[in-house]
Amino acid sequence: MHRILVVEDEVAIADTLLFALTGDGFTAQRVTLAREALELLRGSGFDLVILDVGLPDMTGFEACKQLRRFSPVPVMFLTARADEIDRVVGLEIGADDYVVKPFSPREVVARVRAILKRTSGASQRNGDEEFQLDTARLVIRYQGRPLKLTALEFRLLQQLLAHPAQVQSREQLLLALGIAADAGYERNIDSHIKALRAKLREVDAGADPIQTHRGFGYSYQPSSRAGA
Repeated sequence: MHRILVVEDEVAIADTLLFALTGDGFTAQRVTLAREALELLRGSGFDLVILDVGLPDMTGFEACKQLRRFSPVPVMFLTARADEIDRVVGLEIGADDYVVKPFSPREVVARVRAILKRTSGASQRNGDEEFQLDTARLVIRYQGRPLKLTALEFRLLQQLLAHPAQVQSREQLLLALGIAADAGYERNIDSHIKALRAKLREVDAGADPIQTHRGFGYSYQPSSRAGA
């Protein structure tokens, strides 16, 4: 049973979401403050977070940025602001979806199911081959062995696995990590990729599933053994 954390300070909205989620078979818990949510998520057994943008102690955007430093758990934003720039910012800092108030509880539940299907579906496909991704326990297994990854390495590998054979630029990978592309960290991606490759080769010295595309970026190539 999937566990959903609802971070919402408006009682009526939170109660509506909890009723809709539990009625559809989810386990749902509600908190009112971003800091309380972040503390809960550090020991995460949650599968998805519904996060209000306008929280009393900090914005949902800032909470999502902090969350992305240690967890890749899917995030859906709730907001009363429908401006396009807000939606773009929310998605760029690592959200998976964005719902504007007022909303239909059924639509939110449908969107939650779609996100979980998308993320768990990608995990299953990778699990059938080389990788198995467990977002609830924050573990990635390679050829059946759990990898000892930092939070950034976990999210970077998760992003690559979610898009097999697709070349992703350093800028795209930074955005997936919740880091602004203009922050001067582009070359840090190279260091994280190097560390990831070293850990993968500890499992299989002849494999190289992460490929370099010079001048463009990196991609995950299933069952690839060619050198970069």
